[in-house]
This record gives sequence, structure tokens and C-alpha cells, in this order.
Amino acid sequence: MFGQFSKAVVLAAGLMLAACTVDTPTPQVAANDAVSASFERDRQAILAMEGDFNVTFDFRETVPLKAGYKVKDAYVTGAREIVRVIEDRGDFISMQHILLVGGEKKFPIKHWRQDWQFQPSIITRYEGGNSWKNISLNAADVRGQWAQFVYQVDDGPRYAGLGRWRYDSGFPEWSSDPSWRPLPRRDATKRTDYHAIEAVNRHAITPDGWVHEQDNTKLILTGDAPQALVREVGVNTYVKADDLQADVAMAYWEKTKDLWEAVRAEWTRLEKETTGFGLTVQGEPEEIYMQILGVATGLEEGSITLEQAKADAVALIADYTATDLKPLQSRLAEIPPFEAAEGE
Repeated sequence: MFGQFSKAVVLAAGLMLAACTVDTPTPQVAANDAVSASFERDRQAILAMEGDFNVTFDFRETVPLKAGYKVKDAYVTGAREIVRVIEDRGDFISMQHILLVGGEKKFPIKHWRQDWQFQPSIITRYEGGNSWKNISLNAADVRGQWAQFVYQVDDGPRYAGLGRWRYDSGFPEWSSDPSWRPLPRRDATKRTDYHAIEAVNRHAITPDGWVHEQDNTKLILTGDAPQALVREVGVNTYVKADDLQADVAMAYWEKTKDLWEAVRAEWTRLEKETTGFGLTVQGEPEEIYMQILGVATGLEEGSITLEQAKADAVALIADYTATDLKPLQSRLAEIPPFEAAEGE
């Protein structure tokens, strides 16, 4: 029903991606305002993350915070990633990431998405147990700040942070407030000893591209209060490249972008309808994103129509979500168990 898996989707078990171009509107910003003075500079810093990049992902646990815990080996890997602006409304910028995987013949795989909203009125907070909640913000508290909303491969929510772009050291740098997010796939497929990450995220524009730094604390949520397991430092480095076969990613996006627009719209509808009490995604998120990627592959290959692809994707989202937010302990108990690998 939901399309056939191709080589690209099989490869998605370890990786993912997306891309496109847009017309940029003229931002409408109030004059004679200190906030307005930095607004366009902030926009240019965000837009500087668009491009073709060789990426290194480097995560290292540093300080054990629970008795008897031993830090795990470092996780270091690389990828080729295309980043494109898919929407720009002045105070809102949406950027889609697409991975290119394989050898001489590259396959595109839709990856994560980052949206930037200036002075947001709400922010989506991860609650643990595959659940999220929209939090209303006070206008005075967000003055001059940008929120970054990060979305998973299936365009469902992942995490969000609020912060201010700064230029004190001679380069653009944004740092978020501490916020929770789900386990990264590198741990979600191997470990059962923690349930969420509390992170401070930093994005900095560098001479060669940009860097995403993370100060992470891995949390256990099964007790009366969150318990810290271990600290982790993450450094994701994006270095500009001109040999990544970006046309392969763009061809995929052109064939599937209308489907992904419909998927985003469905998630947006759910988030708006559940403001104030949350949204729950049932089970391991990999199950839903693999199936929606399969729908996109069917559309790309011409085996299903756009209308059928939209219907299938919306049906999948309905199958995997619920708006009745249960207590955290109940949600944690419903996450499918798995055995940690030896030594993990």
C-alpha cells in the first residue's frame, strides 16, 4: 500500500536527506529599532548554512554522572549533505537537509529539517516517551531571539531551542537554552539505559562552512525526577564541497517536494490542534520514517500518483500518532523494548 523500497530507502536505515531553491521576500522590519538592526545580519547567518557539505559527526561521552557507569567509545562518522532553503518569509526560514550515499552512483535520502522563527509565540518541547508539547512564550521574553525547530526524517517534531545570534568574537554564533530531545539513532538502536538528552546547541558560521556543537546530558526518566547518566560533547562540522553531485539530490526533491509539503502540512495541523496538551508518536520513530520514505520512493519512481502518495503518508502519520498525552511512565513503558548489544 505504501510504495516499494528502493536501494535508497534500504540505505536509509543508517542515513537520510532533501533540497530546493526559493525566492526571498523583502523582510518587513520596524525601523529605528535595536532589534531590527541585527535582524538582517541574523538572517544572513542562518542562510549561510545553505550549500553542499562534507560532514563529520563526532560524539564523545566525557563525564559519568551515575555510580558505576563507564563512558562508551567515541562515535565518529561522516556524510555528504546538501542543505537548501525551501521557504523564506523573512522572519521564518526553513532549510531541508538531504544526504547523498553510495559509491560512484549516489543515492539521495531525505534527512532532517531545521526551521528558524524570529521572536516565536510558541515553542515545541520534547516531554520524553516520544511526546511533545507546545509551550506559549511571552513576547517580551523572546525579543530579538530566534527559535530553531528541528524535525525528524518523516518531518515529525524532534526538538527546539530558543536563543540569540551573537557576533562578539567576530563570527556569527547562536546558542540555545537547554532543552530535551529524543535519543539519537546511534543510541536508540543499541541502548536502553537512558531516555532523553538535555542539550545546549550552538551553531557557528566558519570560514569553510558551519559547525553544530552540542553539550549533552543523557537522562534517565524512570524515577521521580530526571537523573543524569553521563555528559557528552558533540561536534558536527559542515565543510563546503563542490563535488557532491547535488543535481542528484535536486532531481529527487523536484519529484517529491509536493509530497513532503503535504507531510509538513499534516504535522503542522496536528501540532496546532494539540497546542497545550501535546502530541504522542507511538513506537520507534524509525518505523514511521522508513515507511514514509518508501512512499516518497514510490512517487519518485512513478509507481504511485502524487495524490495516492499524499493519502498514504497522511494515513501513516495517523497510524503512528495520538493526541491523548499519557503520563510519562506509561509512555516509557509502551516504547518497544530491545536488548542492548554486548559492551553497549
